[in-house]
Amino acid sequence: MSEVITIGEPMVMFVADQKGELSKVQHYTRYIAGAEVNVAVGVSRLGHSVSLISQVGDDPFGQYIRLFLEHEGVGTEKVSVLTSHPTGFQLKSKTDVGDPEVVYFRKGSAASKISPDDIDRIDFSGAKVLHMTGIFPALSPETFQAALNLIQKAREHHLLVTFDPNLRPTLWKDEATMTARINQLAGLCDVVLPGFREGKRLTGKQTKEEIADFYLKNGAKEVIIKLGDSGSYCKKERQDGALSETVVPSFKIDHVVDTVGAGDGFAVGVITGLLEHLPDRELLQRGNAIGAIQVQHISDNEGLPNRGQLDRFIKENVTKSIPSKSNEETFNVI
Repeated sequence: MSEVITIGEPMVMFVADQKGELSKVQHYTRYIAGAEVNVAVGVSRLGHSVSLISQVGDDPFGQYIRLFLEHEGVGTEKVSVLTSHPTGFQLKSKTDVGDPEVVYFRKGSAASKISPDDIDRIDFSGAKVLHMTGIFPALSPETFQAALNLIQKAREHHLLVTFDPNLRPTLWKDEATMTARINQLAGLCDVVLPGFREGKRLTGKQTKEEIADFYLKNGAKEVIIKLGDSGSYCKKERQDGALSETVVPSFKIDHVVDTVGAGDGFAVGVITGLLEHLPDRELLQRGNAIGAIQVQHISDNEGLPNRGQLDRFIKENVTKSIPSKSNEETFNVI
C-alpha cells in the first residue's frame, strides 16, 4: 500500500467558460473534482505515494476519472467499478467575486454505496497516513459507517489519521447531525484541520485557541486551523505533555482566481510535512504556500505544485507574507 491512503468521491466537474448564472451557461470545460482527489494529486506531485479508495460507475465519467488518477500517479487499485450506479458530477460557475456557485449531481452515486464491508478488504501494509474529510461520511449512512470502520482499521495498523471537516451542509440531514457526526469523527483522529469559520460553526467557540482546545479535549493530538488571509495556526501536545502553539502568516496574492481547493492544497502541505517530519513552522508555511498557489488557478487541482514549483514559490514570496497580529512565532503554553 502507498504511504498515504485517502477515501472519497472523485467527480467530473464542468466549469463554466463564461461568467453568469449556471442556467444560462452554454459552454463548459471538463475537469476532475473531489476534495480527497485534490489531496491525492497534490501528495503525488510532491513525490509521495498515495492511493485513493473509491467507487465509480461503469460509464465514460468513471473511465475518465481512472485515467486521470493513473496519469497523476495516484494508486487506483482500490477504485472499484460499480455497474448499478453512476459516477457523480458537478457544475461550477465562473466568477470574480466570492465563491463560485456549485451544483452537485451525486445522489445515489457509485461512491455513496461504499460499505463497511468494503473497508475490511483493504491492505494497510506500508501505509503511514490516512487522510479523511467530512464529505465522504456525509454521502450516505453506509459511507458514515465505512468511515468509522476505516479510522478504526487505520488505528489498529498504527497509521497517523488526519481529518479535514470540509463541511457540505447540503449532504447532511440537518445542522445538528452534521455537527455531531463531524465532531465525533474528529475526536477519533490525530490531526484535525478545520477552517476558522468551520471551527466556530462546529464548536460554538469564537477564537482559534478555544477551537483548538475543544478538539484537543475531544481526543485529537494536534489541531491546525486555516485562518484564510491571516495564515494558519497550530496547537498540539508535545511528547513531554506541554502544549505548544505556532502561528505562520499567509502569502500575499495579487489576484485570486478561485478559492475552491485551497483548503485541500493546505492539507497537502500538512500531510507531506508530517511525512517529512518538518518543524511546525515549516509545515504551516508549506500549507500556506500550496493554498496560495491553488487560488490562482480555475481548477480544483490543476495548480497543485510539484516540488520544484513549491520551493520556488516559497523562495520568491516568503518576504511578501502578510504579518498576522502575532506574526510568525512558536511558543509554549504554560
